[in-house]
Amino acid sequence: MFDYFQRMLTDQGLAPHGYCLLWEPRLIWTHAISDALIGLAYFSIPIVLARFLTKRRDVQFGFVVWMFAAFIMACGATHFISILTLWVPAYGMEGLVKAVTAIVSVITAIALWPLLPKALALPSPAQLQRANEELRALVEQRDRALSDLSRASAERARAEEMLRQSQKMEAVGQLTSGVAHDFNNLLTIVLGNLDRAARLAADQPRLRDAIANATNGAERAAKLTDQLLAFARKQPLRPDAHDLSALVGDMDELLRRSVGGEVKVTLDLAEGLPAVEVDRNQTENAILNLAINARDAMPEGGSLTLTTGIEGEEVTLRITDTGTGMPDEVRARAFEPFFTTKPVGQGTGLGLSQVYGFVKQSNGDMELASAPRRGTTVLLRFPVAR
Repeated sequence: MFDYFQRMLTDQGLAPHGYCLLWEPRLIWTHAISDALIGLAYFSIPIVLARFLTKRRDVQFGFVVWMFAAFIMACGATHFISILTLWVPAYGMEGLVKAVTAIVSVITAIALWPLLPKALALPSPAQLQRANEELRALVEQRDRALSDLSRASAERARAEEMLRQSQKMEAVGQLTSGVAHDFNNLLTIVLGNLDRAARLAADQPRLRDAIANATNGAERAAKLTDQLLAFARKQPLRPDAHDLSALVGDMDELLRRSVGGEVKVTLDLAEGLPAVEVDRNQTENAILNLAINARDAMPEGGSLTLTTGIEGEEVTLRITDTGTGMPDEVRARAFEPFFTTKPVGQGTGLGLSQVYGFVKQSNGDMELASAPRRGTTVLLRFPVAR
């Protein structure tokens, strides 16, 4: 074997390729320059492939690409050997390089053909674009679903909070109703006996004055029980059909006097509203109560707007002020009886609760929107009279 390769690498008296070309310079240098350029091009391609494979280790057919790079490198080597054989008869070395090139090319072909179906199965750029568009559509659909789910969760949380608030107010109302009813019965007895004592003490001024003071206190307590019964929706009502805009309009002068000159009162009353079935006196008391609350929230003055309208099957009254507003923790408890943020002696905490009870007893609804330094809006809803 050694002798075989030794004989292959000796020139054995053979003539170089240039001899066959009669040493014609134009022919020799055309072959030499062409083979040099082809060899350089062949050598540059494997360098590019090798750099690509080292950077992209995720390529599925990496082994075949490496074999293809070796095949191209061997082909380039044959062109450089061809340049050498123009002047040196190194035909044995040329044969060995060609043999190596043949072996590498056969291995590359054998490895390449089975990969053809897999290569054809790879997605085209158009298919990849369609897949990306479908993926983008699915992502947008998912985002919309998440947004809808978020809104639904928020709505559910609000509904649950409203349910808890309603249950709490119902429980407080039942307790308040029982206490107010029993207390009212006791006050009836007290007032009856005070009236009898006043008749018996007609000729005793000092005793008569004391009985009068006790009677005044008992009457104030009776008024307090009426307010509690209003919150508990147990007060007697005398509902009748009324035009809510006309009812509010009739209170214009009373409202302006009640809130004072520092507060600007604006009435925005819709015409042609359907009638609502409410107790006129209790409705006027509720509106006046809300107006006074708004005035107290605007110690330095402001504006108070009363707006009537219709939404679906309900007639609405919206009372908006530009006062100090309420934080969330205060707004959540605004309808509770005896809850107040006013100093001691300046409020019983029954104003809003009384209005709330009256509206609910009239088959209506009441909403409160408020934020610190943004004012407060109270919305009353009454069903259209049937």
